[in-house]
Amino acid sequence: PPQWISLLRQIKLGRPYSKLYPLLHLQQIQFVEDKQEFSRFPTKAGRRSLSRSISQSSTDSYSSAASYTDSSDDETSPRDKTQLNSKGTSDFCVKNIKQAEFGRREIEIAEQDMSALISLRKRAQGEKPLAGAKIVGCTHITAQTAVLIETLVALGAQCRWTACNIYSTQNEVAAALSEIGVAVFAWKGESEDDFWWCIDKCVNMEGWQPNMILDDGGDLTHWVYKKYPNVFKKIRGIVEESVTGVHRLYQLSKAGKLCVPAMNVNDSVTKQKFDNLYCCRESILDGLKRTTDVMFGGKQVVVCGYGEVGKGCTAALKAMGSIVYVTEIDPICALQIGFRLGFFSGLLGNKNVVTRDQLDRMKNGSIVCNMGHSNTEIDVASLRTPELTWERVRSQVDHVIWPDGKRVILLAEGRLLNLSCSTVPTFVLSITATTQALALIELYNAPEGRYKQDVYLLPKKMDEYVASLHLPTFDAHLTELSDEQAKYLGLNKNGPFKPNYYRYNHPSKIPLNDTQISDLCTIYLQWIPTATTYMFSLVQSS
Repeated sequence: PPQWISLLRQIKLGRPYSKLYPLLHLQQIQFVEDKQEFSRFPTKAGRRSLSRSISQSSTDSYSSAASYTDSSDDETSPRDKTQLNSKGTSDFCVKNIKQAEFGRREIEIAEQDMSALISLRKRAQGEKPLAGAKIVGCTHITAQTAVLIETLVALGAQCRWTACNIYSTQNEVAAALSEIGVAVFAWKGESEDDFWWCIDKCVNMEGWQPNMILDDGGDLTHWVYKKYPNVFKKIRGIVEESVTGVHRLYQLSKAGKLCVPAMNVNDSVTKQKFDNLYCCRESILDGLKRTTDVMFGGKQVVVCGYGEVGKGCTAALKAMGSIVYVTEIDPICALQIGFRLGFFSGLLGNKNVVTRDQLDRMKNGSIVCNMGHSNTEIDVASLRTPELTWERVRSQVDHVIWPDGKRVILLAEGRLLNLSCSTVPTFVLSITATTQALALIELYNAPEGRYKQDVYLLPKKMDEYVASLHLPTFDAHLTELSDEQAKYLGLNKNGPFKPNYYRYNHPSKIPLNDTQISDLCTIYLQWIPTATTYMFSLVQSS
């Protein structure tokens, strides 16, 4: 209050305390009156209302993606609304178009950590390499995806977009994209029927026919292939980023039913080593903390699978003090587990990895979640039976209650944890988004005959180019081979620098047991006796 400011200013100027007592006494009286006024609620219902308001505010701050996403009290389905953007068009279906301003702020924040994609946009904007491309996309609709979509538009493409996950859409971002004229059909909390309706609205547009597909999970590709076979035959290229979608493409190819070239972005080095490993390593903790407030120290955790996602999740949980067990079917991955953790068991599949029998045997309070794209890993359908009770705790958090009172906490109804319940690192998504943009440009502009009706890996040269675009973020500069060195190695000075079969490894994945660390310490101590403390800490941290 102004009176307090005046009082503090007089104290600072050194006014005698005796002359300040009346002012101080006045403020105390006023404060007591304010306090009484604050606590003077008419009814208990009023107190409950305030408590509920505070609780809802707290829940919103922990909601997926952004605080605006779940803040709307409007329960009307977007399919039942008629909305117009500022241009007077209605070719979209989002939760609330009025949230566009908030979404624009989210996108601007994401752009700051996606400098490589922005750089690609600026470099190619004049050439318009995607002029004439009509791209239909089915991915997570987040601020980072919005930067990709706006890049594609800047490069000349027309885009229509829907969500690949019913829980991962950031409503305000979807509104922001709709405001600038991108046809978006998605909102957070869609039903299964809504999900397929949105996909169909993207594809089935009078006077507009897609010629490129950007997919995440294969649902869009499957829908076009089944429902619109004539449209599917005219597609010039498909870019797929998830292991589930890639698996479906290989099945089509093997059956001789894939009549368009497709690019497997999921198995590109930049996607595997950065998005799958580093992104999941950070986002799994974020998702679990936001939804359950769980303490990881001492918890016993089972991770199913030790691919790049499994490695990232295991490293994060182990670093937090959890006791981690891993299941695997691949003997090579299992051997890696043995080096890293000391114990492992073998069991994994792409469907019903966690079965009803296993859920029945879990302890009270167990947390079950999925870091895979699909919702088939956990047998959620078996939990929807009369003897089990479902209790919604908060957004994306359910208690499944057994007849004996046991409760299992199920997150996002068995769907992708990190994008359904939290956010993911923007910089890592910049790498994946840049890879997707380059793959679309490559397939759209490739001369006839370069790509046949098959599934292709991203060329190694493109992988290296994506990485080079992101190096300036770390103020990193590449060393250039001399002509003599390039000739000796049999390489082009401009790359590619590694053969396709080369496996990139991060130093954190090099297995070192206690004996190896001790041996290395002994060697270092003999070499550099004056730097023993420094070298020991270096090796130990490695």
